[in-house]
Amino acid sequence: MGDPKGFMKYPREGPKRKPVELRVLDWKEMYEPISEDKLKVQGARCMDCGVPFCQGNTGCPVVNLIPEWNDLVYRGRWKDALKALHTTNNFPEFTGRLCPAPCEGACVLGINEDPVSIRILEWNIIDRGFDEGLVTPIMPVVQTGKTVAIVGSGPAGLAAAQQLARAGHRVTLFEKSDRIGGLLRYGIPDFKMEKWVIDRRLEQMKLEGVEFKTGVAVGRDITGEQLRAQFDAVGLTMGAEQPRELPIPGRELKGVHLAMEFLTQQNRRTSGLPVTDDPITAKGKRVVIIGGGDTGSDCLGTAHRQGCVEAHQFELLPEPPPQRAGSTPWPLWPMQLRTSHAHEEGCDRQWSVSTTKFTGHNGHVTKLHANRVAFENGKFTPIPNSDFEMNVDVVLLAMGFTGPVKNGLLDSLGVKYDQRGAVQADENFMTNLDGVFAGGDTKRGASLIVWAIAEGRKMATGIHQYLQAGKSAKNAAS
Repeated sequence: MGDPKGFMKYPREGPKRKPVELRVLDWKEMYEPISEDKLKVQGARCMDCGVPFCQGNTGCPVVNLIPEWNDLVYRGRWKDALKALHTTNNFPEFTGRLCPAPCEGACVLGINEDPVSIRILEWNIIDRGFDEGLVTPIMPVVQTGKTVAIVGSGPAGLAAAQQLARAGHRVTLFEKSDRIGGLLRYGIPDFKMEKWVIDRRLEQMKLEGVEFKTGVAVGRDITGEQLRAQFDAVGLTMGAEQPRELPIPGRELKGVHLAMEFLTQQNRRTSGLPVTDDPITAKGKRVVIIGGGDTGSDCLGTAHRQGCVEAHQFELLPEPPPQRAGSTPWPLWPMQLRTSHAHEEGCDRQWSVSTTKFTGHNGHVTKLHANRVAFENGKFTPIPNSDFEMNVDVVLLAMGFTGPVKNGLLDSLGVKYDQRGAVQADENFMTNLDGVFAGGDTKRGASLIVWAIAEGRKMATGIHQYLQAGKSAKNAAS
């Protein structure tokens, strides 16, 4: 390493958020820029640990060459750092901005010190690469004449499409929405990632030969069997968009919404696109968010920028410990209390709360009813005499996702599911249908963006090997 004692000399410095009172006034990305000198210092903190757990399964699903590009940043070799970064990750601009950084949780330095600021280095390497014109199309050496359909344009589908196009296959990517990007575009708020970040990467992919078809719902506008008849291979990367519901009395009241309904509308407004559904807004309203994960945090940050007057967040699980829990020892991703950017902006955050019903007036929600629960022996038990109610105008259900949407394409195709309800696939990512593959959240269940990219790349490898063997879904479908 360039500075073998860097981790002893320099403190950790991560990305700095803009002051709360400023960042809630707009939808721009919320981080302040960091100087090149400071980035080099952070690169110097990467120690010569011998076995970099940050690269392993516990740290980075795409197996990023983290120590290599940390050292290259320290040495000022930014072009080489970009090359190392792109070796394993198609979209470091997504992971650098949005990944919770399990690599930092697995950093050897993090055993008894603050871990290396890996995420901010990744983010700055790729943005500098784009700014300097170093991110250019990678064209295939040969054209195979083989055709591949990818269904869904989230990070898994985009990664698979790019890898296959670079291998010389003709790739058509189908997206049911009017824009490419999946939840990256319509689920992630702009204050976490502005949408020009997606668009600049799409321009590269178009030049590489990927054909994008938007507004096409496979299973409705074109059947899965038609895809099999028209393409040599089909990749299913539709995500895991089936939301976890809250089937309690009053769920039907106006003002009770799924988180994605709320976030999608605001993302469309921010992009200057029309919203055709009844508008959902937190302006001047008392908001309760049910669910304590990233989606709940995104709802909270959005509610603040819309101008809510109160914000509450309820989580069914008990409050995590302030430090790494004993159940998740290093190098596992630590179970511990995390405070997001949105919580800094203001929130009444409560744990061990079970919502029991909603009541309202004239068909609109006005009150939330709940009780406190204890988590014992794997079960939630109501605590006696802990019932309470709260006045509310908007309730946002952000309790996660149960798996891919099955009605429509998946059921009609006849793919098999695993015990978790995700699409079952073999070691080559092929389903029970010859020539039909699955990857990302469709195969894995709801997970991280970095896992989606990793699975998209692996699915692309499986498809490429299938095509190189002279096989085709057209033959299987006929």
